[in-house]
Amino acid sequence: MKARFLWRAYRAKTRDQATELALIKARLSSNDLVCDIGANKGSYLYWMSRWAGQAIAFEPQPDLAEYIRTAVQVLRLDNVTVETAAVSNRSGHCDLYVPSPGSPEASLEPIDGAETLRVRMVSLDDYFHADDHVALLKVDVEGAELEVFRGADRILRQSRPVLLFECEQRHLRTGTVYDCFSYLEARGYKGAFIQGRILKPVSEFDLDLHQGQDGERFWRNPDYCNNFLFEPA
Repeated sequence: MKARFLWRAYRAKTRDQATELALIKARLSSNDLVCDIGANKGSYLYWMSRWAGQAIAFEPQPDLAEYIRTAVQVLRLDNVTVETAAVSNRSGHCDLYVPSPGSPEASLEPIDGAETLRVRMVSLDDYFHADDHVALLKVDVEGAELEVFRGADRILRQSRPVLLFECEQRHLRTGTVYDCFSYLEARGYKGAFIQGRILKPVSEFDLDLHQGQDGERFWRNPDYCNNFLFEPA
């Protein structure tokens, strides 16, 4: 289990999410408080815990949260807290739609044929105290990005964290990815999208070009871009 967890983390850092993790590393210091929202199997979390002072992981799938919790204990990552919870714009409980056990595509948005789990839900403004300073949010929540940010309005205004998040039109039942961009820009953030190993201004993002949905596996198109970096302007 330990070997598998570390293998995933190193594969992410050297191949699959090399650009994203390099951006995170460059923006963290050893005293920072960071959040991994939608931690899945902990590939980002491992490195965030190495580079920051404290890391909070939010993972709503109970089996995955327990997997991460066990890995954290085995690796003695004492600065990590694992919360079995989804993150949204309010606190309470909600339905999580899971296409298959451990799926990275589990979502708060309905998915045809998916298993439904009743899970705990928190807003970041409720979870953190007003005097907590959050330095960075990594967000991968399959279409619920805007609700995560709405539930962190105080944190966005006061802590001004760096935001690294996935955002895809294919996961949205209403609205567009531009709604998320506009919300953040209205709060004094400037955005960029990741194309390969290059950061481009979000003003150059074209939904038809960069998230076109032609073809069976369109998300594997070389021009497909779904990761964004927003920082205080």
